[in-house]
Amino acid sequence: MALLAIDHVSVAYGKVEAVRGVSLAIEPGRIVTVIGPNGAGKTTLLGAAIGLLPWRGSMSFDGVDLRRLDVEARIERGFCLVPETRELFGELSVSDNLLLGGYSRRRDSAGLKQSLADIYQRFPRLGERRGQKASTLSGGERQMLALGRALMAKPRLLMLDEPSLGLAPLIVREVFRIISSLRELGVSILLVEQNARAALETADFGYVLETGEIVHSGPAAELMHDPRVTASYLGGTRLIFHV
Repeated sequence: MALLAIDHVSVAYGKVEAVRGVSLAIEPGRIVTVIGPNGAGKTTLLGAAIGLLPWRGSMSFDGVDLRRLDVEARIERGFCLVPETRELFGELSVSDNLLLGGYSRRRDSAGLKQSLADIYQRFPRLGERRGQKASTLSGGERQMLALGRALMAKPRLLMLDEPSLGLAPLIVREVFRIISSLRELGVSILLVEQNARAALETADFGYVLETGEIVHSGPAAELMHDPRVTASYLGGTRLIFHV
């Protein structure tokens, strides 16, 4: 059974439909990517899934209808979002930002302490800067902190919105290496990304979203060599998708 099942979901801003009839599924332990241009509806889809936007259709997490769960309940069940803006607390230290990520586990002090140690082992630079304010970190370090903070909640499904945004190429490679390594923790990932090549190289399965609709989908390795995807997102002349 899919950990996250999205079936014919639509999201509108007033009379403008930003997402139309989107269906996708994420199985446990898999990395699924949604690629597409700016304005395609990728961030809107994540906002609806985590409970920040109203939607029509059907969505379930681990078999539970998401209409029954508010944002906090979703997080407590292991469903987390790292937004494009990262939403760090700039005046707080790295360690305090991480501890806030584990708020839903606040009664498990021993578990939180171990999780913090695990995060510092996975992200050594965060360990070196644990006492610094988040606002003093570089772009790559801020993204690592956002990922680490989400991992403190012990997520079963992690949604990542444009994790490579604004990062230098060397840092982008490091961030995607980290994302790929999360398979070791058994974390499923829904990755929304404009860097189609990096996303498809990291993911198991991919969807292409254009103007609010899924126009193509398939195993990521196959999409990498699909002439329509190659032309549209990996270089070459842009082609039009036909569903």
